[in-house]
Amino acid sequence: MSRFDITQTNRAVERLIETTDNKRHLYLLHAYNRHRYLEMAGRFEEIFAPDMTVANPVYHFNLLGTTTTLEGADAVKEVYREWTGTAQCVFYVDDEKLAVSDHMIVSTSTMYQQTPGSVLAAGGAPVDPDATYLMKSAEHMIWPYDNQGRLIGEDVWEYDESVREIIALDPSEVLTVEQSAALLAPLIKPLPALNPFTA
Repeated sequence: MSRFDITQTNRAVERLIETTDNKRHLYLLHAYNRHRYLEMAGRFEEIFAPDMTVANPVYHFNLLGTTTTLEGADAVKEVYREWTGTAQCVFYVDDEKLAVSDHMIVSTSTMYQQTPGSVLAAGGAPVDPDATYLMKSAEHMIWPYDNQGRLIGEDVWEYDESVREIIALDPSEVLTVEQSAALLAPLIKPLPALNPFTA
């Protein structure tokens, strides 16, 4: 049985929610928590609700030696759509550390993204294209929020290439999007009814 449990991916977020009193900080942590669960469940369209994300988010990625900027909801949705279609929306996190302010969440963690061998092989990795792997990386993330508590975008970068590793998964360890969605459904909560940014 795999040591990875998708229901535990947000455990650092949920621990911080339990100990946070500042209403704005707490609201952003709930939004972050909801966003990540929706992403991992393949329910990415819900992330773009007008109370969660600005109309034109901008994402910056610097991962695996590639720098990418996604501008606008359509461009970001296309990446989420691809990840959902290939089950790359399934990911796990180890040792996440979080900081929150009135308009930003910062995270550092070791990330494990489920990735088809065909995707890795297309990028030149010496893997079985018919197998599934976890792509391990050390990542920093900055998520800025606007004056209504809506996500403006994401800045994600791999800060230590020496941590990078491709881990083969046994077929029994591979999680489908449908399985992920079923496991996460009880954990996906609505945003708090009272938004302290607009109240």
